[in-house]
Amino acid sequence: MERMTRGVRQTGMMSSRQLRGSVVAGLLCAAVAGCGSTVATTPASVQAAQTTATAVGCASVNQATSVTIRRTMDTVEPTHAGPVATTQRKTALARALFRDMCQAVAHPYTAKGPVHCPIAFGLAYTGTFFDGKRILATFTYGASGCQNVRVNAAGQSKYSLVMGSAASAAPHLEADMAAALGLPKSTLFGPTQQINPGGPNKPATSLR
Repeated sequence: MERMTRGVRQTGMMSSRQLRGSVVAGLLCAAVAGCGSTVATTPASVQAAQTTATAVGCASVNQATSVTIRRTMDTVEPTHAGPVATTQRKTALARALFRDMCQAVAHPYTAKGPVHCPIAFGLAYTGTFFDGKRILATFTYGASGCQNVRVNAAGQSKYSLVMGSAASAAPHLEADMAAALGLPKSTLFGPTQQINPGGPNKPATSLR
């Protein structure tokens, strides 16, 4: 009986060309760590830069490029100039003032008893720190009575009297405020302020 061998195709074997293609594809898969299973990641340095770029408040002191400042007063001051409004675009001056205020509120003064303050004329400086057009923080600097600082950002507000620990942490606050305003330091405050040290027969002490 004649065997039928012609016309039969082998289906269980691969050609040498197909085998070489499979090997190459496998090596490529291994090289890219799993053939499509890799996940793109952002370098840590880029992530840090992105976080810094969106920071506000005292975390953004080194991003400040300008500060707007406005001086207001609740009562008439006969010996000093009236309201002042300015924009300081010198980065170094804006950041120095921002840093002073942040240092003051980061080391808030805690009163351990009654605090005797000079008479308050309602003299205050309010303003905003910017990074370009982006608002970093707003502030209020009370310059009469007991000096005080408030910094507002991201829905949070930090406050301190500028004395004791706060004054020690920001020793250049007055000078840097004057520099940012472009005014002599002597014009920042109201008339010579006095404190009554206590008792009707004790003279007031001049602070300036």
